[in-house]
Amino acid sequence: MSAAKLLLVEDDPALSELLEFRFQNEGYDVRVTKDGDEALMLVAEELPDLIILDWMIEGTSGIEVCRRLRRDKTTASVPIIMLTAREAEDDRVRGLETGADDYLTKPFSPRELLARVTAVLRRIRPALAGESIEAGDLTLDPVAHKVMRRGKALDMGPTEYRLLKFFMESPGRVFSRGQLLDGVWGTGSDIELRTVDVHIRRLRKAIEIDGARDPIRTVRSAGYALEAV
Repeated sequence: MSAAKLLLVEDDPALSELLEFRFQNEGYDVRVTKDGDEALMLVAEELPDLIILDWMIEGTSGIEVCRRLRRDKTTASVPIIMLTAREAEDDRVRGLETGADDYLTKPFSPRELLARVTAVLRRIRPALAGESIEAGDLTLDPVAHKVMRRGKALDMGPTEYRLLKFFMESPGRVFSRGQLLDGVWGTGSDIELRTVDVHIRRLRKAIEIDGARDPIRTVRSAGYALEAV
């Protein structure tokens, strides 16, 4: 199972170093910045699985970074946990209304932040927490690296497995070929867009069983989606 990718945006050097160490020790892939503008660039370069975002940072403020990420359809669903020294209820409400998934007031225990990150990832992307994912009659076990459909084990190649896992983490969502390339093959990949169509066909064949309809929907001029059937 690949490590969950975290982006830590924190301008307190001591706290940033401590959190980076703790999360790396837990197996997370961590990138760190103290600047809001750089944070936006890092997110554009590589989409993280979760963002830990301090309110008071250099450059663009944390609350504005959160607002911009939520306005962009590419980053709108990335979970964000905000860190702040602001204790007022109005500030907490503002952070959550801006789009933060959780909110932690300083000082806090790194152990509590770890627990909250795990909880958010489990809720939003269960595979990152090592739990099985279900979408309709499909079940994917990221630890055992197995896929079942109606009790039958499915055999598929590694690329088809990654493609299915990506779909199952966001059932019903339509992904363009470009988004699938970034999410499955990685940003900066030189794979051609039509390669996605080839692997979609292979995936359809791998998950096909008698009496069950094709859960992969082709959306003309938009891309593909996995429907829970």
